[in-house]
Amino acid sequence: MPDPRARRGIRHSWSALLAAAAAAVLAGAASITAIGEWVADAPQCVLALLEFRPDPLTGLIRPPHVTTIRLVLAAADGDALDRAIGHFLQERKAPASGRKIIAVDGKTLRGSRTAKQPAVALTAAMTHSGQVLAQRQTDGKSNEIPAFGPLLDSIDLTGAVITADALHTQHDHAVYLHKRGAHYLAVVKRNHPALHESVRRLLWRDVRLDHYERGRAHHRDEIRRLKTATFAHLDHPTPARPSTSCASDAIWARAS
Repeated sequence: MPDPRARRGIRHSWSALLAAAAAAVLAGAASITAIGEWVADAPQCVLALLEFRPDPLTGLIRPPHVTTIRLVLAAADGDALDRAIGHFLQERKAPASGRKIIAVDGKTLRGSRTAKQPAVALTAAMTHSGQVLAQRQTDGKSNEIPAFGPLLDSIDLTGAVITADALHTQHDHAVYLHKRGAHYLAVVKRNHPALHESVRRLLWRDVRLDHYERGRAHHRDEIRRLKTATFAHLDHPTPARPSTSCASDAIWARAS
């Protein structure tokens, strides 16, 4: 993480301040004031583990003031912090058995909206077990699309299956994943009328029903029927070959 502070007058290390803020949030702090209170109340042994430096005369560690923490968090590069945490999580994650599945989705941070600015929106890549591998801040829903490639640049996608909502069923996204050696699940809706019509016209009546599920979600009854088929004539982004083992092929599914 780059330290943007001037070198003169620095009392606490940049990494210690960021680690203290992260530890406070993990402990339940939901505001900068709460973070400052947590750090002020932290025992000497905890401050030492966070790598705050002791006073050379007394040997005691003086915790940073809440104003210092506020200035540090305001000056921190959010994208650089996201990348650093993502690299850390990827390096410490034990290799999982089976195929890697990564979901890309947008979310809005609860409580981040103020009278002067809209809520903070993030686009994240996470495993289906809930581990966030990377995230980027976006200005709004529409900016999830250009954030797709930069979000995944730092992740090894070879052989992985990428899932996302219909917003990310984009030709450029498919080309990007094709080059990265990834499989992907493309959700086709009427926002892509030509592609939607091509998929709709496939001979689904002749395809075996793979899965049937009936339940209730989002306060409504839902029936899900799942069929899968292999084909070679749809141009998205390039005509897929019949082999389903090729990493460049899309995995298409029709659910109703």
